[in-house]
This record gives sequence, structure tokens and C-alpha cells, in this order.
Amino acid sequence: MKPTSLRSHEIPFALGAPSLIWQVLFLYLPMLLIVCTSVLSFSAAGKIEGFTLEKIFAFFTPTYLEVISSSLLLGLSNALLCLGIAYPLAYFMASCGKRCKNFLLFLLIIPFWTNFLLHVYAWFFVLEKEGFLNHLLQTLGILSTPIPFMNTLFATMIMMVYYYLPFMVLPIYSSLEKFDARLVEASLDLGATRAQTFRRIVFPLSMPGVRAGFFLVYIPSFGEFAIPELMGGDKQVFVGSDILGDDTGSLGAAFAVVACSILLLSCFAIHLGLHKVTHALQKS
Repeated sequence: MKPTSLRSHEIPFALGAPSLIWQVLFLYLPMLLIVCTSVLSFSAAGKIEGFTLEKIFAFFTPTYLEVISSSLLLGLSNALLCLGIAYPLAYFMASCGKRCKNFLLFLLIIPFWTNFLLHVYAWFFVLEKEGFLNHLLQTLGILSTPIPFMNTLFATMIMMVYYYLPFMVLPIYSSLEKFDARLVEASLDLGATRAQTFRRIVFPLSMPGVRAGFFLVYIPSFGEFAIPELMGGDKQVFVGSDILGDDTGSLGAAFAVVACSILLLSCFAIHLGLHKVTHALQKS
């Protein structure tokens, strides 16, 4: 018998199988374990006694809902700020020549070459009371006494935007780079202004990149714990720090399930909102 060989339609599956196995082992199985831990009751000896939702309902209290809402607001604020900065930057990069475009991409990717903690400590020297920012503002005569920027929400948001901005720029840039410039020329020839062309054509057609970048920033920002703790002085409690601070594994798992469920509902609502915004811009 002739040895069997992979058919052309089986090659993609064979190439994707290792990553699929990796996802099952290190993503889906741990998530399933967390869900099971949150809805099962255990005896003192560690044996399973039965099914219960008591640990889930324990977190539907004003205190924990306030923590979740703070994390939602943090993620949403960071995503909107990144979008406001990233879209003009990505549009400029997509409109540049090839050499300039490659150089700007190089500058955008450079921060990924260094450790995250180095970024944080670099911002310490910028935002501390005797740091660069206070020194600059005093030199310009804007301030007479230094302002303690560190351990504030301002420092947290500065670091969040700085760290997550590339995750917003790259998807939008990828979407704009594939954009057919002849559509803009046709719109202008038909009498539309540049503002109308951007609102009805450019922005709606780049919405897949906007949507991808928004969720790439919003979802990890929701569970962020290192930046609020290091830059904000851990003055405000968010979901990430609250889960890590829970000494009981089953309660931490239950809180993670509640928080992630609310996060998924918010993502669904944002997705519908972006879809409606796109249609409204095209019809306006």
C-alpha cells in the first residue's frame, strides 16, 4: 500500500492543530476549572459535596459591583483615549510613503523590546514630585510648586494609555493600509466634502480595525492590576487586584466568573453600539 499523504484541504488543519491543542490545555481547561470551582461546594477534606450558586450570588453586592464598575470605567476610558490618539496616528502612518511608514512602525514596536517594569520605572522619574514633568512645568513658569502626580488616577491613565496604545494603532493601521484611495477621489469628485468623505466612507470602512483595536485594549484593561497598583498606589480597588488579593481560591474563582460574565455582556453591548454608530455615520 502507498503511504497516505496529507490532502491539500487537510494541511491548514495540520498546521493549526498545535495552537488549538495549546489553547485547549492552557486556556479552555483552566477556564472550565475556574467555572467548576465557583459552582461546586467542597468539604473540609476537599471532597465535592454538590452544586451551589451561593458563592456566585455573594458577589452581587454593592461593594463588589462597585469594584467591577470601576474596572469597566477604567477599561472604557483607556480604550476611548487610545482610540482618540491612535486613529489620527494610524491614518497618518497609512498615508505616508513606504520608508517613513516602516520607520514609524519601527518606533511603535520598540517599546515591546523592553521589559514592562522598565517602562513603569521610567515613568516614575517623569511623574514623581522632583521628576521631569514637574521640573519642566516649573521651568516654563506654569507651576510654582511641584504637583505629586504619582499615586493618582492621572498617573494610572497615563501609563495605561502609553502601554496599550500600540494595540490600538496596529489594527487600525492594518485596516487603513488596505483602504482603496480611489474611493476618496470618487467621493470628492461627486461633490462630497472631506469631512463627509471621512464620516461616510473612510471611518465606516476602517471600523473592523477600530473594533479589533478597541477590544484588544478594553478587555485586558478591565483586568489590569499591575499598573493601578504601581502607578496609582493601590488607592482604588479594581477587579485584577481584588481577585489576586482573595485568599480563598473558590471565592476568587467565583468572583472571576461574575466579573468575566459582566465583561462579556459589556463587550456585546459595545459591539452593538459600534455597529449602530457605523450605520448612523453612513446614513448621515
